[in-house]
Parts: sequence; C-alpha cells; structure tokens
Amino acid sequence: MGTLKISVIRLLCGDGSLMSVTTAPPSDSTEPQTSHDSTAPGEEKSRGLLELRSVFNDIEETAAPLVASPPVEKFLITVIVVVPLIACGYGGYRLGQYGLMSWLDLGLLLGGWYATGLGITVGFHRMLAHRAFDATGPIRYFWMALGSLAIQGSPLMWCAVHRRHHQCSDKPGDPHSPHLHNGGVWQIIRGFLHSHTGWLYSPYWTDPRLKKFIPDLMVDKQALAIDRFYYVWIAVSLALPALIAGLVTWSWHGAATGFLWGGLVRACVTHHITWSINSVCHVFGKQDYQAGDASRNNVIFGFLAHGEGWHNNHHAFPNSARHGLKWWQFDLSWVLIRGMERLRLARNVKVPAANMLSGRRL
Repeated sequence: MGTLKISVIRLLCGDGSLMSVTTAPPSDSTEPQTSHDSTAPGEEKSRGLLELRSVFNDIEETAAPLVASPPVEKFLITVIVVVPLIACGYGGYRLGQYGLMSWLDLGLLLGGWYATGLGITVGFHRMLAHRAFDATGPIRYFWMALGSLAIQGSPLMWCAVHRRHHQCSDKPGDPHSPHLHNGGVWQIIRGFLHSHTGWLYSPYWTDPRLKKFIPDLMVDKQALAIDRFYYVWIAVSLALPALIAGLVTWSWHGAATGFLWGGLVRACVTHHITWSINSVCHVFGKQDYQAGDASRNNVIFGFLAHGEGWHNNHHAFPNSARHGLKWWQFDLSWVLIRGMERLRLARNVKVPAANMLSGRRL
C-alpha cells in the first residue's frame, strides 16, 4: 500500500491523492445490519449502533508524533476562514449603511444555507460518517454533492476527522475538543477557540493515520468520485449563486451581490454553525444521556444546524439517524431521512430502541 498524504490542499481543493490508496473493505461484522422498519425488537435495533461504535474503538493509534502543517496549508486555511468572514462583515456594513439586500440575495443566502447545511448533516455526517442509513445511487450522489458545496472539506477528509473525534471525544487525540486546555480563564477561552476554528491549523490533515478511520470509504467508488473532483464543487459553490443572480437581474452588479450573499456570506454562516457544534455544543447546554464526554444538547443549534445541536443525544447514540430524540427536539435532517425512507429512497435507517434510551438516560 502506498503512503497516503492527506493535506489541507485536499481539504480545500482536492488533489486526487486518495485515489492511489487501496485497502481491503471492512468485514461483514462491522456493517450495520438493522433498519428503522425491518426489525422491531429493541435488541436487534441496537446492534447497528454498537457495531459502528466498535469500528471507532478497534482502530489502533500509534505513538508516532504528528507532523506540523506546512506554512502553505496554514495560509490556505486562513483564506478559507477569513475571506468569508470579511465578506460577512462587509455585507453587514452594507445592510447597516444602505439597507441594500434584495429578495433574490436573501433567497440565495437562505436557500444555500439550508441546502449545503443539510448536505453536511444528512450526507457527510449521518449517511457517510456514521452509516446511519443507506441511500440509492442517485440520492447518495446528491447528498454527497450538497455536502461538498458547503466548502467544509472533501467527503473522505470530513469523515476521517469526524470518526477520529468520536473515538477520542474530549480526550487526548480529539481533533477539536474545547476541554484539553486546563487552567484559568485564558485556557478556557483558548480551548473554546481551538475547538471552533483553531483546530483547522492542527497537523491532523497531514497525518497518514487518518486513513484508518475510513476503510469503507476508501473502496467506495461513489465517494471517491465526488472526493476526486472536490475542487470543482468549491468552484460551483461560489459561482452558482453569482450565475443565478446575474441571469435573473441580467447585470454584473446582480452577479456580484449574488456572489457576496449566496457565495461568501452563506459559506461563512454554514461554517460557523457547523463549527459551533464542536465548540458551543461541548460547553453549553444540557446532558440527557450518558455519552462519556462533555457533549451537550443545545436548543439554539438544534434548530440552526438542522438537528445537529442535539449533540449529547448524538454522542450517546452515534449511529442513530435521528438526533432529536424527544418530540419537541426538532430535527430537520431526520424529517428528510424519514421522508426518504417512506419514499423508498433510503433504507437500513437506524434509530435507538426504547430500552437503549432508558438504559443511558441520566
């Protein structure tokens, strides 16, 4: 097997390096086997939840130190973090000074936020990273494409880092825990900032051990196809709203404002909502279930992040397609997954059984 080099260039643009790596598919014992509809007994429903957790726990860590990220990678991360933030500030200034925002721009902003955000929550997170459900070929491509448009990393990179997070949640080795900086107030602030954006500058992107977390995706032709052309999805993500606005208004000014609101500002909003799950939802909120970490259920981000804010529920039952486990915990991602299941576009949908919920409730 060749040496795998995972880099921030891969995270932002995609370089095809993952295509050269091959690995054996995961054994049948790690494949989730139960679905939302097909198995009624609680014991059977819970099996899939425990099996994927065993995938995380069985991955061996080595003592080899991580290699520091090269300056060029840190520069690229700075661009992807700072430029949308500047655009967001400029957009706020225009609103405050001139009140300039058309209904078209608002629609591009909100529509892009919902679409790409759901691409992350439904596609990258629940479908790929946790295998909480399976989807038919075209539907699977659709969700992976939407997730790639969010500009939060290629499918393989995103899932590798996320699976590592679950294996080491709030413990040494967690890529983005806010609780690994012990000390006074400054250390608390430092930990929070690290979990929000600082972790992006860590050397995890160049750590070849990350491939151990995605053996199933390394032989997934659909995921590899989306991953290989990730840079195309970045270009589409920024160009499409500009194109739509330019054609609707038939003006360069319309294209520019579409690029601002539907491209850069939308990217900033989705970035910080997603990153707040790593930071805010491991500090502020309520714990309803035993999860072995500091994950919290946060009402605000339960809504803003399409159900991801019910984070303690997720860490307690990581392979569940449903994160809002109480009737009032609205989970838009689950609504869509359940709808796809009813339309036979999704199958093997995992949810925790009643006995699992009661057994882990605090």
